[in-house]
Formats: sequence, C-alpha cells, structure tokens
Amino acid sequence: MTHHTITVIKQNNTARRCALMFAGLVLLGAVALLPRIAAAQVTPVGVWKSIDDETGKEKSLVRVVQAGGVLVGTVEKALNPDPNASRTCDLCTDERKGQVIVGMEIIRGVTKSAGTQGLWDGGEILDPQKGKLYKVRMTPIEGGAKLEVRGYVGMPLLGRTQTWIRVE
Repeated sequence: MTHHTITVIKQNNTARRCALMFAGLVLLGAVALLPRIAAAQVTPVGVWKSIDDETGKEKSLVRVVQAGGVLVGTVEKALNPDPNASRTCDLCTDERKGQVIVGMEIIRGVTKSAGTQGLWDGGEILDPQKGKLYKVRMTPIEGGAKLEVRGYVGMPLLGRTQTWIRVE
C-alpha cells in the first residue's frame, strides 16, 4: 500500500467514526426528550372513574374534553347510585338547579397552568349532591393513568383531593 492509500483509508475511518458519533448523539438526545414529550401529551382529557374520597366507592364516569384550551367535564354515568340520593341537582344555586346530574357539566373553565408540569387549574368543579362549587386543580399522575382532582375554597391548602382512574 502506498502512503496515499493509507491516508485515504484513515480519512474514511475518521469520517465513519464521526458519523457514528453524530448518530449516537442524535439518538441519545431523542431518547432524553421522550419523557418530556410523553409528559407534555398527558392531559386530563378522557373518561375518568371518580372515586369518593370519603367512602372510597366508585361514584361516576366523567368525560373531560378540551375546546379552545379550556377543559369541561360532564357526568356520563352514575356508578353505585345511592337509592336515597336525588338524581337531580336540587341544591345547586346556578342554572343547573333541578337538572339531572347525568349529562351535567360539573367541571368548567379549567386551563393549563403556565410554567408548571401537568397542572390544570383556574376553573371550578361542582359537587352536585351538595350543590357546592369549588375551585379546582387537576394533575395527571402515573403517566396519565390517574388524575388528582383537588376541590378547594380560597387556597388549595383548604380542600380535598380525589384520585380518579382513567377509563379511556
């Protein structure tokens, strides 16, 4: 082999090594971004099984949809309904008074909180059995399999949290 041939072979090997290192860095960068991309796609949108935080019983199925960046949640089905409980919102004080609970909007005005990972707030949630409105914070957890729903008055410290389970 001539000196020129050896130089060309070394240059080709160097180019291959550089290309492999570049490809490795690109792959490493893509893998590092996957959790952030996945977290960015986890939202409260879907159907959730609400669990009563006082009794631990399944309460209802709630469908949360997003329109124009705002979340709305509607009761789709009552689970294990109490035969003595009213099927209408008798204690509501707004336009929902007397409405049937199944089909009713119980979550309104919730938006993605700026600068926070996975927190949605700014809206309200209705407890149709008590007719009470609460401010609400919602945070998907466990990769979006569950949803922490915190209803509160005034400050988030003054409230209760339910953990809902994703159905779809």
